[in-house]
Amino acid sequence: MTVRAILDAKGRQVESIGADAKVSSAVNILSQRGIGALLVLAGGKIEGIISERDIVRELGKRGPSILDEPVSAVMTPKVMTCRRADTVSWLMERMTEGKFRHLPVVEEGELIGIVSIGDVVKHRVMEYETEQEAMRDYIKTA
Repeated sequence: MTVRAILDAKGRQVESIGADAKVSSAVNILSQRGIGALLVLAGGKIEGIISERDIVRELGKRGPSILDEPVSAVMTPKVMTCRRADTVSWLMERMTEGKFRHLPVVEEGELIGIVSIGDVVKHRVMEYETEQEAMRDYIKTA
C-alpha cells in the first residue's frame, strides 16, 4: 500500500498556521480540530511543523509564557516529507526512526496532504482485515 491510497481514503486537507501566530492560537486549532499537528506555512511553502509534543516539551521547559510566543519559537523547523508513491512500510520506518507522527506529502514542491501515524495504523488494520476475509473466502470455497 502507498501514501496515495491513504490520501485517497482520508482526503488531502491540511491544517496550517503561520510562523508569526501565537502558540496559543496553535493550541486552539489543535484542540478544536482534534488533530496532533499543524504545518507552519509561508506562501504555501513548509517552514516547519508544530505538534502537541512540541508544545508540551516547551511548556515543561519554559512554562506557560510560551503560549504568547510565536509558533516559530516552538515549531520543529526541519520537516521530513514523503511522496504519494512511498510505501506504508517506508512511512512506518521513517516515523519510528525519527520519532515523529506526521509526514507532509509533497510532490514537485507542492504540498498535497499530510499523513499521520493514526492514518497508517488505520490502513494497516484495513489491509489485515481484507486479507483475513480473503482467506476465509478461500477456505470456504476450497
